[in-house]
Amino acid sequence: MSLLRLGPADAGEVLTLQRAAYVPEARAHENIDLPPLMETFEQTVAALGDPACSTWGIRESGRLVASVRIVVDGDAGLVGRLIVAPDRQGHGLGSSLLLAAEDAAPPSVTVFRLFTGERSAGPLRMYRKLGYVETHRTPEKHYELVHFEKPRVRTGGPVR
Repeated sequence: MSLLRLGPADAGEVLTLQRAAYVPEARAHENIDLPPLMETFEQTVAALGDPACSTWGIRESGRLVASVRIVVDGDAGLVGRLIVAPDRQGHGLGSSLLLAAEDAAPPSVTVFRLFTGERSAGPLRMYRKLGYVETHRTPEKHYELVHFEKPRVRTGGPVR
């Protein structure tokens, strides 16, 4: 796997992948109005061009199959839009991408935070397996959002 930095020029592919990846989540949560499904092309371009947002992806044979965004907010890296193509889910791409993106985050990031819906069985398992700990839940329509946090783990070499 090679980690690729994505930018505004990749917005069309990112948005297409995002919509494909979030349809099953919308079904599971009985909520077609999930923010990733409502995001416009212009909003995706803006997010991928935001200097506070690092967007990373994985390509296989030229095809974008996974992507994640990390927005730096103080000492926190806010992880969002971790997406994997439906036909590539369950092969470790999401885990590998998230770990690589955490490692590539700016040195100022000391903690990572994210959330997912309570009915997102796969992501819930993955986040716990990767060391994320549930901090709290918030109501969202007729389900809850599960919030997680993970301290930054420095791997190899000197502390940045």
